Amino acid sequence: MACARVPLDEQQVTESGPSGKERTLPALHPDRKEERCFVPFKPPPENGSPAEVEEFLERAKFIAEDLEWLLALPHDKFWCQVVFDESLQRCLDSYLHQAPRGLDLAPLPLSPAVADVQRAVHRAVFLTFLRMATHKESKDHFFTPAVFGEIIYDNFLFDIPKILDLCVLFGKGNSQLLHKMIENIFTQQPAYYNDLDETLPTILQVFDTILNKCGLRCEGAVAMEPMKLNAQKQPTAMSMNLEELADIILYLCDSTTTIHAFLDTFPAACSSFHSHGFLGRLPSFYEAVVPDFEKAIRRRNFDDKSLQADLWTRLSHSCRKVVETTHLLLHHTCLQPILEGQENMHTFAEELLQYFTSFLPEKRFLVDYDEQFPIADDISLLQQALPVIDETRTSYLLQGVESAWDSTGRRRPQGHLQSAGASSLSANQGAAGGAAASSDGFGPREVDESRGESGELRGAEAMINIQQRGNNGAVCPVSGPELESLLSCIRDLLPDLGEGFLLACLQEYGYNSELVINNILEDRLAPNLEKLDRAMPRPVKEELPAVLNNRSNVFDDDEFDVFRRDQVDMSRIWKGRRKGEDPRELLNDKQHIEEQRARYRTYETVVDEVVVEAGEPAGDAYDLDAYDDAYDDEYDDTYDMNQVGANDLDGDSLLSRRPFTVPQVLRKGTKAEVEEEQEEDEDEDASQNQVNRDQFVQDPALLRERAEARRAAMQQKKGFRPERAGNVVGRAKGQGQTLETFLDRRKKEANKNRVGNHNRRSMADRKRNKGMIPS
Repeated sequence: MACARVPLDEQQVTESGPSGKERTLPALHPDRKEERCFVPFKPPPENGSPAEVEEFLERAKFIAEDLEWLLALPHDKFWCQVVFDESLQRCLDSYLHQAPRGLDLAPLPLSPAVADVQRAVHRAVFLTFLRMATHKESKDHFFTPAVFGEIIYDNFLFDIPKILDLCVLFGKGNSQLLHKMIENIFTQQPAYYNDLDETLPTILQVFDTILNKCGLRCEGAVAMEPMKLNAQKQPTAMSMNLEELADIILYLCDSTTTIHAFLDTFPAACSSFHSHGFLGRLPSFYEAVVPDFEKAIRRRNFDDKSLQADLWTRLSHSCRKVVETTHLLLHHTCLQPILEGQENMHTFAEELLQYFTSFLPEKRFLVDYDEQFPIADDISLLQQALPVIDETRTSYLLQGVESAWDSTGRRRPQGHLQSAGASSLSANQGAAGGAAASSDGFGPREVDESRGESGELRGAEAMINIQQRGNNGAVCPVSGPELESLLSCIRDLLPDLGEGFLLACLQEYGYNSELVINNILEDRLAPNLEKLDRAMPRPVKEELPAVLNNRSNVFDDDEFDVFRRDQVDMSRIWKGRRKGEDPRELLNDKQHIEEQRARYRTYETVVDEVVVEAGEPAGDAYDLDAYDDAYDDEYDDTYDMNQVGANDLDGDSLLSRRPFTVPQVLRKGTKAEVEEEQEEDEDEDASQNQVNRDQFVQDPALLRERAEARRAAMQQKKGFRPERAGNVVGRAKGQGQTLETFLDRRKKEANKNRVGNHNRRSMADRKRNKGMIPS
């Protein structure tokens, strides 16, 4: 067995040889490899027969079982198998080459069994590469870092193409693990950076090949070599056959997706791409290729409409990946050093502004880039980090962006118009927003490659779920012009369908144009859409009644009601002070007094009696009807029911209130009788005064007795039992105490601190801590 705490590359093991004798071998030796044949991988069959499906299931199960067996081996046995077993490397390479990507033509599995076994193989392959990229599994099982780098490099366990395929296959959902894995490979073996630099010219050659195939090589300045004079003219995207056009678009989609996945997973490689001039090549390539491909896909006749929709989706995906790759390169090579406050910030800022300036001639690319990653946001960050940036230059860039939007005829999103610091669009939204189908747009939005809501895998795991409904309900999330753009997009491809039917499809699928096109072409519409007439016209919009006809106002039908009158006296309408008016004349105008003078003149003549001559009607002598409107005289009967003065006292009524008494001087009788009568009168007055005395201030004792009586009645009504008075004195010493006395004493002892001052020391300390008492 291997010794503990010793690297695997220095360990020696003792085993019995073929002849039965024991021998000592290095831990990594070809003789220690197990004899096992790993079969190569083949992709799932596309609409294959049951025999083909059974063959795939059997092969995939073999691969999954073999890889599970490999992962269960000890550290030394695992590396012997990895380094010296060529069939294992062929198996892993075949999976990287042939595993279905996210936008393959037929990625859907034929049955749940195929999906399960594909998922198992996908997981086993990723775990195998993850263990192969780990040089230290534990304290007892590890490699010397330098030796580990030599092993993986000399035995071609990893190379740049393999790393690119790993990123595009396993980047979604495993980005953190994959980043650590690739970072460890480049850290332990720096030679991979040299390999990457040598690989980048080949990657750049991809764009030249596409331009050459489309006959666009001579039109742009992106070609690395001048065109030969005797070279034959290449067919354009409109003239080449459909198979070749489909191959080129598939090639473009796979290349752009792979490059973006690698840079997104391993940002440290952005410096190498930047040094090879990728930022100067991508915009011009985009401007030359994308409009030509869009024109070809839209205008050429496809026998298979599903192929046309698939090519449109792949082109949209490629456009988005080119824009995102450009943003990654700008962010990690120019913007990130400025945000981190590194040295030479002005150099990075100048380089970023130069790149933005170079984007201005490429109007189509500039518009798509600004829609996904607003340039105004980056300029705002630059101005915050470096306030000394020339404002004239930044304003020139922003005006150039506005000019590009105007030249393409597309409308900027609302978020860009409201604020220059608006966030970029989400990853699931197409780079052209709602105008995806216009000639200047990205086209249909890309298909998401990540996991679906049901947890099923996609991409290399062969689980793409295209049918996803929008959750907007009956509310249209797009504006009127955007809806018209979506309709024109679909009708360009499917002109025989009615607008009413297309509106129902857009509402069903969340106003996603490419999803509607794909489901129509593949005849996978929802059941409620299958019942509709495909030639159904657009419903006529009902005009709402005018609001003015339903309004109600107190000024309706007056002389100034312009809604119901065709002619209004404009001489009576003016703004502010009437022209020609003098304030003094306005104050001296007594016309209103003259108007009231005739009214008050009727009250000047007062007639007490009217003489009616014989034979003359009463109404002729004095016409009362003439005054009916001016004054209505009625009899005042206010005092009819009251007897005024009836109850007044007469002159002799004073005797009834005070009886007459004889003066003492005139009285006759003894002195004793007089005194007796006086005492009786005093007693009567005293008793009468005692009864009629006003109790202004009552006796407080009486008030307390009444309150106590009311309190006792209330307590008795509520069943309240008054608390017993405490008795802490108790009996004399030696006679014993009752239970009540004992409880009262304990209660007093427990509650005496509520009224007594027994915490002087603690309060004094508190004052001293607050600085109230000098220490």
